[in-house]
Amino acid sequence: MKTDKVILGVDPGTSIMGYGIIHVKEKKISLIQMGVLHLSKIQSHELKLKKIFERTLQLVDEYKPDEFAVEAPFFGKNIQSMLKLGRAQGVSMSAALYREIPIFEYAPKKIKMAITGNGNASKEQVAGMLKSILKITEMPKHLDASDGLAAAVCHFFQRNKSNPKGNYSGWSSFVKNNPDKLK
Repeated sequence: MKTDKVILGVDPGTSIMGYGIIHVKEKKISLIQMGVLHLSKIQSHELKLKKIFERTLQLVDEYKPDEFAVEAPFFGKNIQSMLKLGRAQGVSMSAALYREIPIFEYAPKKIKMAITGNGNASKEQVAGMLKSILKITEMPKHLDASDGLAAAVCHFFQRNKSNPKGNYSGWSSFVKNNPDKLK
């Protein structure tokens, strides 16, 4: 694994797309940027997809990520919502592929598990853990940004499996194996 790289993480959505970018140096990660793309005022689904592609391509061109991590759509009851979410994911992936960036896809539970040690953690718990891991002073208003960041951090943890402390059965095992992460 390359010891100095940039990872772009995306949480695709058709109302808000969240993204986070981290820098990996050796085995340490730091936050470069995180934010959201607001899409709710765009009426046409096709124009939302175009905007997702353009913004993702803009992030790729600006930050030159070495790898792209994306949250996979979860399986819900509303087929139309899943279809739209899948399209949003595909469009963001296409932007990364357009610049030949390798893509890695993670299920929402996998991301939550990697960040918090609990696959059923809330968005707030994920954001809180990211705040601690990356020493972020202020989290953004929209948790979609931290969801995109979580995809990038999850990818870092998955690619850095040499760390035996990365597998937890819950909060207590995380705390036991990571006393340095507590204040």
